Amino acid sequence: MATKPSKPDRPISPHLSHYKWGPAMLVSILHRATGDGMATVGFLLFTGWLAALAGGKESYDWYMSWFTGPGWNVLGYVLGVGLTFALFQHMMSGIRHLVLDTGAGYELKTNKLGAMLTIVASVVLTALFWGVLLHGVLFPGAK
Repeated sequence: MATKPSKPDRPISPHLSHYKWGPAMLVSILHRATGDGMATVGFLLFTGWLAALAGGKESYDWYMSWFTGPGWNVLGYVLGVGLTFALFQHMMSGIRHLVLDTGAGYELKTNKLGAMLTIVASVVLTALFWGVLLHGVLFPGAK
């Protein structure tokens, strides 16, 4: 009768599937993604804007019509809110890293709380920013 060979006693390769996801891991990945996203998307939008500006009034108006308009232009708001969230998330994560660089906040509970506050603060700041920005659109008669 054949016997099943035993598994060798060796460590498991450290791969993402072996780690338990936590707030600190999420914030670390978001920090990298938001930095890359702001650089890439921001560069493309700014370059397109400069090219449209150099092309004259007609090309500038056509380019801006993709993001602004008389009504709620979805592309402009999606890119605007996305870039704003990326900015606030990257900024809050940077502040968290600044605190960690001082040697504070490495205790497990404090680190987890700081990571969660980073996410909450970026969502709240994004909502406040767009609330103030769209106050006249959302509440036309209010002062």
